[in-house]
Amino acid sequence: MLSHKDLDVWKKSIDFAVQIYTFTEAFPPEEKYALASQLKRAGVSIASNISEGAARNSTKEYVRFLYVALGSASEIETQLIIAQKLGFGQHHQEMMHELINIQKMLMGVIKYLKTQQN
Repeated sequence: MLSHKDLDVWKKSIDFAVQIYTFTEAFPPEEKYALASQLKRAGVSIASNISEGAARNSTKEYVRFLYVALGSASEIETQLIIAQKLGFGQHHQEMMHELINIQKMLMGVIKYLKTQQN
C-alpha cells in the first residue's frame, strides 16, 4: 500500500491548503465564517482524506477516501468560481490550475490502485 507521505499529490494538497488560507485572508470580514471557512475546510479535507485513506486496511477503502478528496477538490473549484464572481481574493486562475493538477493526480492514484485490486 502506498504511504501518503510518499505521494506528490498529498504534498501538493498540503501546499494548496496553505495557499487557500493565504488566499482567503483578503476576503471581507463578513466572509470569515462563510465562503472563506468553506474553502479552508475543503482545502484541508483533500490532504486529510488522502492520509486517512492510506491508513485504512484495504485498497478499496483507500480508493473510497481518494474519491472523497476528489469531491473536496470539486467543491473548491465551485467555491473559487464564486469567490472570483464576488471579487474576493486574487490569483484565481493560478489556484484553479493547481487544483486541476491535484485532481488529475488523484485520478492517477485512483486508477493505479484500482489496477492493483484486480
